[in-house]
Amino acid sequence: MTKALLLVGFLLLLTSFTPVQQVPPPASLQVSGVVARPLTWSATDLAQHPHVTVRATDKQGHEHRYAGVPLHAILEACGAVTDNRLHGKELRKALLVTAADQYEVFFALAELDPTFAARTIILADQCDGRPLPPTAGPWQVIVPGERKPARWIRQVVRLRVVILP
Repeated sequence: MTKALLLVGFLLLLTSFTPVQQVPPPASLQVSGVVARPLTWSATDLAQHPHVTVRATDKQGHEHRYAGVPLHAILEACGAVTDNRLHGKELRKALLVTAADQYEVFFALAELDPTFAARTIILADQCDGRPLPPTAGPWQVIVPGERKPARWIRQVVRLRVVILP
């Protein structure tokens, strides 16, 4: 009987040290800053917006097809540019993109505007027809044609429009 009690006690002790798997909160994207309408979008909200597909080469030299929402479409939805025209003082605006690990990158709004730029920078949620892996998703900025993918920021959680001095 003593051995059985010791075994039960030992098992209880072991289970008390087993880490509890926490379910991560649902992904959301915060869009804020100098905008007319701050937004909080879920993965479902973003999936309902029109997607485009771009081809881009990752840092290992492999070409992929990424699908997602153009960043300029998100900026239009939140009213980041007054009168929907990027000119004058509006050209001082930039987009600060923040990842879950607090890594941040900047884009001038002109880089994202199709009337200025020849490429489409997207907030991807798919790669080669599949959802992004957890190490990159739920969203990753994809910058086609950029020689160094340092601004291909993964696990995006926030977009903030700022005015540069």
